[in-house]
Amino acid sequence: METQKFKITDVLYGIVIPIILVLLIYVLAVYVNPSGEKHVFGVSGLTGTIAVILSSGFAQMIVLGVPLVLGLLWNKWAGGAAGFIMGGMYYVGTAGLYTGYYAGSSPAYNFYGDISMLFYLVNAVIIGYIAGSLNNGSTNFKRMLGAGLTAAITTAIIQTYMNYNISLKPAQDMARNSWVTDPANAFIIAFVPSIALGVIVPIIGKVMTWYGLQPAKRY
Repeated sequence: METQKFKITDVLYGIVIPIILVLLIYVLAVYVNPSGEKHVFGVSGLTGTIAVILSSGFAQMIVLGVPLVLGLLWNKWAGGAAGFIMGGMYYVGTAGLYTGYYAGSSPAYNFYGDISMLFYLVNAVIIGYIAGSLNNGSTNFKRMLGAGLTAAITTAIIQTYMNYNISLKPAQDMARNSWVTDPANAFIIAFVPSIALGVIVPIIGKVMTWYGLQPAKRY
């Protein structure tokens, strides 16, 4: 097979786009994230809410978006397997981060044993599985949108319930206080990223089918 010739688009996809992604993640982590060094959006009010959505919400959208798109374009097994990998990495990283935050508290909290934290892994698995099951390989946009929204909203409801009722005391107190003092803000943080995910991913999936980027279907 003849080797393809080097093209300027190879530089775009191989260097420019990855650098842009690195810079985007850096800006979100340092300048947007409320716990970042600069946090120019602040930590409260409307701008604080936007900052949470663009940082923590964005990270969760990536973790859930990969299995969701594979579930829609391939099948439920591919979506579930991708969710196990993505959700597993997110669970390990996030549980370690929060365990470190509360290492000096009395008592110290081990978030690796927090069932609500573990459900980030579970939800990543089931969002791909639900979407794949409901869509069943269809390229009809309405069906993809319905499957994506159903899967995304279902996992958002599950995670919200776990955070409010099952999580360890620091996280549970934070969740409950948010819903009591500012339910509108709590709803936005809990559901708006998932609703956006349920709309954006089917659009991306549909565009991918136009360019023949759909994996071979196996059921």
